[in-house]
Amino acid sequence: MTSLPQRGLCLGGVPKHPDPLFGDLDLHLFNEGQHTALWHHLGGRLVDGPTGAHFSVWAPNAQSVHVVGDFTKWDSEPTALERLGSSGVWVGFHSDAAEGDRYKYRLVGARGTIADKADPMGFKAEQQNGNASILARLDHEWEDDEWLATRGDRNRWDRPISVYEVHLGSWRRDADTGRLRSYAEQTQDLVAHVKAMGFTHVELLPITEHPLYASWGYQTIGYFAATSRYGSPTELQALIDAFHQAEIGVLLDWVPSHFPTDGFGLALFDETHLYEHADPREGFHPDWKSAIFNYGRHEVRSFLLSSARFWLEEFHFDGIRVDAVASMLYRDYSRGSDWIPNKYGGRENLEAVEFLKQLNAEMYASFPDTLMIAEESTAWPGVTRETDHDGLGFGFKWDMGWMNDSLEYFQFDPVYRRHHHHKLTFRSLYGSSENFVLPLSHDEVVHGKGSLLEKMPGTDDERHANLRLLFGWQFATPGKKLLFMGSELAPWLEWNHDDELPWYLTSDVRHEGILQWVRALNELYTSEPALHRLDNDPMGFRWVDADNDAESMFSLIRTDGEAEILVVMNATPVARDFPIGSTGTENWQPLLSSADSRFWFPGASDDHEAIELADGKMHIPGLCIAFLKRNE
Repeated sequence: MTSLPQRGLCLGGVPKHPDPLFGDLDLHLFNEGQHTALWHHLGGRLVDGPTGAHFSVWAPNAQSVHVVGDFTKWDSEPTALERLGSSGVWVGFHSDAAEGDRYKYRLVGARGTIADKADPMGFKAEQQNGNASILARLDHEWEDDEWLATRGDRNRWDRPISVYEVHLGSWRRDADTGRLRSYAEQTQDLVAHVKAMGFTHVELLPITEHPLYASWGYQTIGYFAATSRYGSPTELQALIDAFHQAEIGVLLDWVPSHFPTDGFGLALFDETHLYEHADPREGFHPDWKSAIFNYGRHEVRSFLLSSARFWLEEFHFDGIRVDAVASMLYRDYSRGSDWIPNKYGGRENLEAVEFLKQLNAEMYASFPDTLMIAEESTAWPGVTRETDHDGLGFGFKWDMGWMNDSLEYFQFDPVYRRHHHHKLTFRSLYGSSENFVLPLSHDEVVHGKGSLLEKMPGTDDERHANLRLLFGWQFATPGKKLLFMGSELAPWLEWNHDDELPWYLTSDVRHEGILQWVRALNELYTSEPALHRLDNDPMGFRWVDADNDAESMFSLIRTDGEAEILVVMNATPVARDFPIGSTGTENWQPLLSSADSRFWFPGASDDHEAIELADGKMHIPGLCIAFLKRNE
């Protein structure tokens, strides 16, 4: 083993700080997988005053641990940490460490290899020229008390929730250089746009630190660090604060399913498989070439639970969307025959199941007014059922089936849609089995899939009309809504993370019309309780006619138990007469129609064919969806 120069807590030069960060109870909870606030105890943490920082790290199999950084002149004066009993935690203090200093932990691992590791609990990380951690404070002065006092009412399952999914690196770029804009630079424009469009929430693609920009944040390596490619942690706090002052909730996309294997990160942290499983059949993800957390290890659960709570508590996020839940639930996920059964011989990952239950129980106990959302693509039962009823305990689940079926249906030429009518009616068989979010997310406009507009059939005008149908169908269907940024612009090209959104498209009346359509749908959805109050109750939805496949017509009623809204969709370019019912046309008031000329219906002009109610029928143009409210 190579020896390191010693400048340690007991060897002179660095005084032992009188306030230890770890108490006996903290260590007990950590080692039992029950600690949910580890960032108060682990990591490089500045003390009050101009200089001085605690350092503590979990590395139970390391032979020794040192801190190296700007304050130790890196290689020349590494500072030794002390082992804290049998806890596996190493602790120390350096009086010269200051805000902005870079640092790493230098470990002599279990087999004697020396490795420099970034701080697993660091608040900030170096960019471009290195991968060190950076000492930082979280000292934003919050001004969102009013929002926090009322968000519990806004986040209820019976309230309208319409989410704008955002990748901060490509929403807008610097106009002169094309460089990434900072959290601060994005704030004014982004908040104003989301507010003007009528969305109730934004969801940020992972802003947890990630070494590869092209991973969009899904290769997380810093579970307590906001990526510094957009600025400081306090700038992110200020962005969230600005959203709250505009009465917009903020959700975090969070990735506890896997992590990258970069040498400075969590993988083989102390020269053992500390955070991940040792057997690659359990600890390596074949799709993403990344490591999988060992959910059965107590300290790993404490680490992940603390990460989730950290973002809710310190950054005031209003909820967490947990990525890739299906990959956590199944031991054979994307593995073919190369997997290890659980102790009962099954494919379920029992440790991951228990972790997810614990995660949701802990977060809802501490933050009952927030949202826990699962991106789960299988038919796992009870994803949004309470944990005490053997559910996973999430508040909502993405309805991937609705997304796939809807996109497939609307991609068919209208002449063939009659043969695929069931794609839009099948959901009524399971629509109230979970609390659903209906996503049209980033995943559907990348990797050669094309943009949503590009997926639509027909002439250019017909493509825009079909896209209005897709968005209208989303807002008519029971479930909360999610749209990826740029969908409102109807871009011709799929999303490119290296460029900003094509804002210039709004100079084209057809693209501006899509933007106005999305805005109008949000306004209708948030103002009409019939469209959201009974989203997960079968009483809130009924078909008027689900079987008119010959004409590709759909009609349904949405209700909150009092008001009723009739939705009629004509999915062919041929105008139809829809029988409004025995109650008569005078009992229905049109609210919104995609045939309105302001949304640039194909061939629209001042005298274009529009919705008409007469003689017990509703005349509806081709490729049109309409919302009508029953007169009281």
